[in-house]
Amino acid sequence: MNREYHRWYTERLGRDMELLVFGHAGAKVLVFPTRDGRFHEYEDLRLVESLRHKIEAGHLQLFCLDSIDHEALYCFWRHPAERIRRHVQFEEYVLNEVFPLMAAKNPHPCTIAHGCSLGAFHAVNIAFRHPHLFRKVAAFSGRYDLTLGVEHFRDLFDGYYDDTIYYHTPSHFLPNLDCHWRLESLRRMDIVLVVGGDDPFLGNNRDLSRILWSKGIPHAFHTWDGRAHQGHAWRKMAPLYV
Repeated sequence: MNREYHRWYTERLGRDMELLVFGHAGAKVLVFPTRDGRFHEYEDLRLVESLRHKIEAGHLQLFCLDSIDHEALYCFWRHPAERIRRHVQFEEYVLNEVFPLMAAKNPHPCTIAHGCSLGAFHAVNIAFRHPHLFRKVAAFSGRYDLTLGVEHFRDLFDGYYDDTIYYHTPSHFLPNLDCHWRLESLRRMDIVLVVGGDDPFLGNNRDLSRILWSKGIPHAFHTWDGRAHQGHAWRKMAPLYV
């Protein structure tokens, strides 16, 4: 299996960023790590191995991103407005620096947004905000409203709310979306949401599914036994849904 390591300094983030590429051809999979994950997490959790057959056959090429969530969404010593601004900078890095790398390496027309846990939020958020850039999103164990506090999980913005948070909260901006072009792009996208039946954000997943149906956006919604919020479950999901 082809494996490549890339690192460069990005002015947009003011720091070096790293990523790993697995495979040589096929649909390009933009992989976001979990909250605590790094660019090598997908490999460490043996999720790359779970997709080995598809990767070696040239069906998929993975681009595994690094995370700055501890500088952004989970940087609780910063004001929430600064946290969401840092998140926006990360999105700009992905769109303006990672996407050109992907295009230079692989001309395949299909790009898939994919992630687990907080990575699922990143995948859904960027795909729904820029639906013309993606053919598919595969989101496992996600939370799509970061202002929602349930069980032991807090509102990440501590009650603060502004337009930027609104436009980066899929279950907030999607109900009011009325742009025909964007809606049609979403209706053409292959959307797969997977969550455990005991996951604390099962309700948020169901709400997002309901919103998608209300907008006439077809999608698949799968509920797994238990919490299904760990690598052993994701390794089973990946070959089925990515």
